Amino acid sequence: MALAADGGDGMTEEVAVLGAGMHPWGKWGRNFVEYGVAAAREALADAGLEWRDIGAIVGADTVRGGYPGHVAGATFAKALGWQGARVTSVYAACASGAQAIDAARAQILAGLADVVLVVGADAAPKGFFRPAGGDRPDDPDWLRFRILGATNPVYFGLYARRRMARHGDTPDDFAQVKVKNSAMGALNPHARYRSRVTADEVAASAVVADPLRLLDICATSDGGAAVVLSSMEYAHRHGRAEPVRIRAVSTVTPRYPNTVLDLPDIATDSARAVEPPGETFRRSIARAAYEEAGLGPEDLSLAEVYDLSTALELQWYEDLGLCGEGEGVKLLRDGATALGGRIPVNVSGGLASFGEAVPAQAIAQVCELTLQLRGVAGDRQVPGARVGITANQGLFGHGSAVIAVR
Repeated sequence: MALAADGGDGMTEEVAVLGAGMHPWGKWGRNFVEYGVAAAREALADAGLEWRDIGAIVGADTVRGGYPGHVAGATFAKALGWQGARVTSVYAACASGAQAIDAARAQILAGLADVVLVVGADAAPKGFFRPAGGDRPDDPDWLRFRILGATNPVYFGLYARRRMARHGDTPDDFAQVKVKNSAMGALNPHARYRSRVTADEVAASAVVADPLRLLDICATSDGGAAVVLSSMEYAHRHGRAEPVRIRAVSTVTPRYPNTVLDLPDIATDSARAVEPPGETFRRSIARAAYEEAGLGPEDLSLAEVYDLSTALELQWYEDLGLCGEGEGVKLLRDGATALGGRIPVNVSGGLASFGEAVPAQAIAQVCELTLQLRGVAGDRQVPGARVGITANQGLFGHGSAVIAVR
């Protein structure tokens, strides 16, 4: 059963976002620890706190930085200076940042720490992601690469084809998502790509997985992000009368049978024994967040979604309930998801402008919500922003959504 925003006895279940910080995305060629420490120090400065004030640290792991000797929570704690804080490390692929935020929130609400630092950072390899070497026939990610040849771009292309067949989306519609997001990324000093892109430039870029072209698909990047979370009592005690608050975190798993296969699932015959669920996995992620927050899509001021490809952003519009099934393109064409529209999406520039720094990206989404809800996002500010949602998913069935309010 989802937690309510108010526990019923006057005890709020919200936690405050006291600080947000990022290391710019790019290809810097340095250790991921440097990016995480830079983001952490920026978040601490934003919160007006010192590292010694932090009662616990939660690190979002990167597999590539996990061996030997690197486990994110302790790695960042050591780099900042051992001071006795509780330490937690989590790994959930692209949902790692949301899992880290959820772990931090749980510690705060359990009374184990008043203020917690959450950090994620990555130094990604060149090119698209691929599994590590060796034979692992019990690893679904290895299987979909090695047996099916279903690399990430192949999956993105199949999803785009499905939208074209079912809803009539076109490659130009996909390109317009890139046009929108690049215009926002051009305004974000932390983005890797800060140039506006035209639909003609998308169409002229190389085909990667038909119908998607190179500019339809996000890059892999280096980067870091961090937030400082606290109890509401701690925030008020330190002069934060109306901080941005985390009201819900959804980390749900899928339900069988999953009749719309999501990466990295390959096949299932469980429909023979179990009735199909009434919604897809990604829709269940958003629904759980809305139920916990006591809010709905009609309450949103903005959304930050996981645009691994342009077509997947359109799918998130529907999965978040911003429009009906098959109506994502209409929302885009009407300008509703652009800055100034009814429900701006990815005003940070999204992964289209940042690329993937896996453990950092869900935290970076919350950093953007924090700036927007404070009203300090500059030229990309959503006027009057009061409620925002992030949407994401990690391999192996990790849901990821965070709702923040002001």
